[in-house]
Amino acid sequence: MAKPIMLSQEGLKNLENELDTLKTVTRKEIAEKIKIARGYGDLSENSEYDEAKNEQAKIEARILEIEAMLKNVQLIDDSATDKDTIGIGSKVRILNKSMNKEFVYKIVGSAEANAVEGKISDESPVGKALMGHKAGDDVTVVVPAGASLEFSVLELIG
Repeated sequence: MAKPIMLSQEGLKNLENELDTLKTVTRKEIAEKIKIARGYGDLSENSEYDEAKNEQAKIEARILEIEAMLKNVQLIDDSATDKDTIGIGSKVRILNKSMNKEFVYKIVGSAEANAVEGKISDESPVGKALMGHKAGDDVTVVVPAGASLEFSVLELIG
């Protein structure tokens, strides 16, 4: 059996919306690009056609990827999340001791991770190290480059 894809309700909705857009809008746009490019003549030297076909292949691969993910979704039940211990679905405020800078992260499944939005995967080095800790704990994270980072868990939010 495939590994479960951990998603919040919001993450599931976003994935379903992306799939719907790819199938109903993006496919039609690419089909139109291919149709126009075919009108340019000789397909062997038609860069517009090649580009549209490559884009079509990428979109179809993404559709298959999302469909496979949706078959293995395991929803994160925020109401069942322990409010005192960091787990998937937890939002935490931590202090990076070496930088003396605070960060707020939400621990999510890898399919939902987005550093720009402050969502880190439970499988990332920082996410993995934070799992199971509580406010007041100090956590050491060994990053892939081999360096160690020191964090203090300041609070679990919400």
